[in-house]
Amino acid sequence: MASADLTSKRDADSNLDEDGLAHAPSHPLVMILRRLAGRVVAVVTTLLGLLFLTFSMGRLLPADPVLAITGAEVSKEVYDRVYNELGLGRPIWVQFLNYVQKVATGDLGTSATTGQPILTDLLTIFPATIELAVIAMIVGALVGVPLGITAAVRRGTIIDHIARIIALAGHSIPIFWTGLMALFIFYAKLKLVGASGRVDVFYEGLVTPVTGFLLIDSAIERQWDVFRSALGHIILPGTILGYYSVAYISRMSRSFMLEQLGQEYITTARAKGLGLRKVVWRHAFRNIRVQLLTIMALTFGGLLEGAVLIETVFGWPGLGQYLTRGLQMNDMNVVMGAVLTIGAVFLTINILSDGLYRILDPRTQ
Repeated sequence: MASADLTSKRDADSNLDEDGLAHAPSHPLVMILRRLAGRVVAVVTTLLGLLFLTFSMGRLLPADPVLAITGAEVSKEVYDRVYNELGLGRPIWVQFLNYVQKVATGDLGTSATTGQPILTDLLTIFPATIELAVIAMIVGALVGVPLGITAAVRRGTIIDHIARIIALAGHSIPIFWTGLMALFIFYAKLKLVGASGRVDVFYEGLVTPVTGFLLIDSAIERQWDVFRSALGHIILPGTILGYYSVAYISRMSRSFMLEQLGQEYITTARAKGLGLRKVVWRHAFRNIRVQLLTIMALTFGGLLEGAVLIETVFGWPGLGQYLTRGLQMNDMNVVMGAVLTIGAVFLTINILSDGLYRILDPRTQ
């Protein structure tokens, strides 16, 4: 009886709010809707912040958007007309609302460099960057995770020292220098890979863009010569970009695994006679999956930023080269569109990784 009374009192206390007033427990559907509403508010707020950042960039940087369109040699009458057409004479808050409205409808402006809508340019060149980043991510994950975990298991051995040297070199050596050296060795000397671009010149235009990813599109159309050429061009920049992700992923994997190997459940598992491989991969690795997922998400976003230099070195027609050309030409529509795209990708990655968290670890529900 006493136990039942205590249980009833505890249940009653759990239904009291901060003011001590009783309230009914929330329905599961209500709780789901609340969580969903909270995420929607967070996403919308983040998007508005990103839009404000790109809008401010276009207004605060010294580049004149009017001169980017008209050129330096222009009369005052033409300058004033274009200035008014762009709405630059309106209040800042009106300009921002107009900018948000245009972005919501897919209007990112027109590039003064290419003469095409920014959205059209992005749909053409962004798949090349995603394709490069995916190859780099595959290299980083397949090499970095096993290397880091092996270094943690063999702590203090030669394997551990080699892994730490690889990580240190990856963070220290400039990526453009590595790219130039790799081109000199594997293209100029050994002739093992292709040079600049996504494919050899005489294969350009042979594949109809379906997904935008040249490897996939050429495989769909069974254009295997184009596929081999595209693979030969992407393997070197993808591997170099992936090496820099290997450096970060291996270092973090080692740190996460060392923390788990010091836990009591690992000692218990070893005491029960489980082999080292089972203890590491079935028990310890299971508990660092969510942490590794966070690292992978951050790394993939970072690869999009690192692609700016590697695309310049390899003449890769992606977002990085597009952004670099926009900066050189003071084309602020291009810069704003590219930055907005990268920010949107980061946001998408965070949303997807948050969903994967809940699959891999139900405790995050």
